[in-house]
Amino acid sequence: METLFVDRADSVVTVTLNRPEKKNAINADMWDELLAVFDEVADRDDDRVLVITGAGDAFCSGADITGGVREARHGLPRMRHIGVAALRLHRLPKPTIAKVNGVAAGAGCNLALGCDLIVAADTARFSEIFSRRGLSIDFGGSWLLPRLVGLHRAKELAFFADIVSAQEACEMGLVNRVVPAGDLDAFVDDWARRLAAGPPLALSMTKTMLNNAFMVSMDQALEDEARSQTVNFATSDLTEAMQAFVQKRDPNFQGT
Repeated sequence: METLFVDRADSVVTVTLNRPEKKNAINADMWDELLAVFDEVADRDDDRVLVITGAGDAFCSGADITGGVREARHGLPRMRHIGVAALRLHRLPKPTIAKVNGVAAGAGCNLALGCDLIVAADTARFSEIFSRRGLSIDFGGSWLLPRLVGLHRAKELAFFADIVSAQEACEMGLVNRVVPAGDLDAFVDDWARRLAAGPPLALSMTKTMLNNAFMVSMDQALEDEARSQTVNFATSDLTEAMQAFVQKRDPNFQGT
């Protein structure tokens, strides 16, 4: 790939946005490549966890509009294509972690927020920068922000486009953990390995139910839980979990 570096190890797929000279700003090629990677990870049984990070000292500075307004103005079809990438990430049936090593702004901020878990270095910064560029919020931010921090705080972040430190982001519920920059890789590696060792089908169904939590009734949530558990009870992974418990060892889940 031209704009991404993809590494696979122990069922963990690490995708590095690889345009450090542009602070990993997302151009047309990167949108296409991100979409291709999301589809590939969703389809590969051996891929159990996706980690997204950035090369150099930035996570992602947002969409690349340095080619000028005319070049950036691709109309509704292009924006819908970008929206498909956001939806693919949201629907990816496997856990995702954003490893935020530096600035995450605009679409880059919402790329991080679209992951299931966010771990930030203490030097990271976040901004819904859109209004400073004469733009409205995109890449799922209008849906994600209110669910993460509440409506009024979401409006504050989007209207003023202030830069928020990693610690401030953690305190308002934007990120899960803030760790020293030197510990970021080790911390995310540990989380990724733990998730990769988990039961793939159960984690996938849990993710879907949590994603749907604000859009269904309690009755529907309970029905979804019942159906999911019925599937789990019929899997080899459940049998393996019970045997591992009795034998006092870690289970070896296969996703079957």
